[in-house]
Amino acid sequence: MLAGAALERIFPDARPAASAPARADGDFALFSHGDGDDLIGCARVPAGRDLADAAHRIYRRLFGHAAGLHLHRIWNYVPRINEPSPGNGEENYREFCRGRSLAFEQAFGRDFARALPAASAVGCEGAELALVFVAGKTAPRHVENPAQIPAYEYPADYGPRAPGFARATIVPDGAGGAGEARCVFISGTAAIKGHATVAPGRLVRQIECTLDNLRLISRACGAGDDLGAGGAPGRWRRHFKIYLRRAADLEEARLALHGTLLRADDVVTWLRADICRAALGIEIEATLIRARPAAKRRKGFA
Repeated sequence: MLAGAALERIFPDARPAASAPARADGDFALFSHGDGDDLIGCARVPAGRDLADAAHRIYRRLFGHAAGLHLHRIWNYVPRINEPSPGNGEENYREFCRGRSLAFEQAFGRDFARALPAASAVGCEGAELALVFVAGKTAPRHVENPAQIPAYEYPADYGPRAPGFARATIVPDGAGGAGEARCVFISGTAAIKGHATVAPGRLVRQIECTLDNLRLISRACGAGDDLGAGGAPGRWRRHFKIYLRRAADLEEARLALHGTLLRADDVVTWLRADICRAALGIEIEATLIRARPAAKRRKGFA
């Protein structure tokens, strides 16, 4: 961690799930949220020499725990994400994408793209593949950026299986997809237009492109041009995680983002991490939680 909030509490009332032990299969810890409509889980497994197999296994287990629910958001942490796999020399991120994609196809069929939620994948230290997920009973709506090709449609230049995620996922406040958005999960967003990387090695230009992509996805999600910041005061609780490839870029990035993207009451965590493409210097993800008057909150919902 470089700066900002040391702890992100998107769901402060999450509690151990009554229907599952705190640890299941030796890998997963599970928690329920609200009235039990949502499931939050985390897991880590040894990556070994075959990262595609590790990704396939951890996702198959995730699907088992989330059976009967809809996936809302997944955070992935891939060891040495830009380095070659010890098994076959392919980049670790591409091997991770291959295993994840195969697991989705086996679970949801050839039309598995409909089930892909918002997600991010950044590098981590150590030798374990880790993930955190949110799933729930409410059917979400997945959203794409009109200026980007959906990641799951990337050409073969980016690996044998395309990355499997939506640019954003909206979770309505109501059954069957009805009601206003309760949560908006915006995937890790970077300087990519179409499917091409913009301005390799130029941090300020990449920040400008990333902000433009965030504006576009914010509009597509119905949150205006600035991820809900321009609405009624207190309408949204905004959480950001900002990943920098180079720790030395922190001050320059902070100067560029404060006053453009970030507001004083946002929860922001700055992290040093390798990003899925070696030419990218910054990635930004956002989570918007609709604020509610205390008298109108559902039991257990914050």
